[in-house]
Amino acid sequence: MSIQAQTKQQLIERALNIRERAYAPYSQYNVGAALLTESGEIFDGVNVENAVYSMTICAERNAVFQAVAHGHRSFQAIAVATDNGGSPCGSCRQVLSEFGPEIVVFTISSDGEIVLETTVRELLPDAFGPQDLAST
Repeated sequence: MSIQAQTKQQLIERALNIRERAYAPYSQYNVGAALLTESGEIFDGVNVENAVYSMTICAERNAVFQAVAHGHRSFQAIAVATDNGGSPCGSCRQVLSEFGPEIVVFTISSDGEIVLETTVRELLPDAFGPQDLAST
């Protein structure tokens, strides 16, 4: 799927801007995400850490859950902004995969540079999905 240059830039700017709202007092690794729905709406998310580390939520999942809470189930792309353009973790890859292996993923460094442009399928090949739960 091809994302128009203007839309890509908007996703990048949204991810960079929302990143400032992250709550990361333990890792100091702020992450912002901007998720584009099939209808063209954008939902933001940030990482929110917790002293009980397993209770932390990543920015990517936060954005997906926000979009789902507003009735969306189909997504085109997600921009993820970090200091160094870090790639989504395994949990985020799995959640994104649930909604479409062809979702375009942009990882962005703090200076706005696209470090990686890929798809969920490329980040998580042979993902476990609804098809694996089908009755035989």
